Amino acid sequence: MSEVQERAAVSTESSKSKRVPVGSPVYNQVVEFLYDEATMLDEIRLVDWGKTLAEDLVYGAPLRMTRSIAQQALSIVRTMQHYHDDYRSMMGRIMRLTGTKSAWAEDPPSRTRRLVTNIMVSATDKPDEFAVVSYLLITRSRFDFDQYDLISAERRDLLRRVGDTFKLARREIILDQAVLGTPNLAIFL
Repeated sequence: MSEVQERAAVSTESSKSKRVPVGSPVYNQVVEFLYDEATMLDEIRLVDWGKTLAEDLVYGAPLRMTRSIAQQALSIVRTMQHYHDDYRSMMGRIMRLTGTKSAWAEDPPSRTRRLVTNIMVSATDKPDEFAVVSYLLITRSRFDFDQYDLISAERRDLLRRVGDTFKLARREIILDQAVLGTPNLAIFL
């Protein structure tokens, strides 16, 4: 077994031991949060979505490169990113999209549908934080075109419990495509 395979096996075992059971109250609350988030984004309720972001947010989408099977650990390039935002820059993007006329890439806005699935929740060392992995498929339609874009990804989130809900503290979006088939990424993933 290679070193990369050994690390992946240890990581998988570690996450299984801390995994929150499917159907448990915490799991259901996380799923509800992710579904509500997808609805807010699809309905372009960006100001509402902004309220779900933690003030120490880190939101990134590293580049993906095609590598041989022996080099899969190197296929995610974190030194170059499609997104690398914090809370302040995300709030600036939301304000630009909702409060100015300069967001030409999304005016008129894309019509999107986010499908969130394969949700796995794990406890962390902090009792109020949960590591969440989910799969995302977005359909995106623009203007009156008869075609649409498909964007698929794995999201790795850190959700922090605040009262009876969560705040998104970290999100890393691992896109499945090395070359994106969409003209821009002016939408939130």
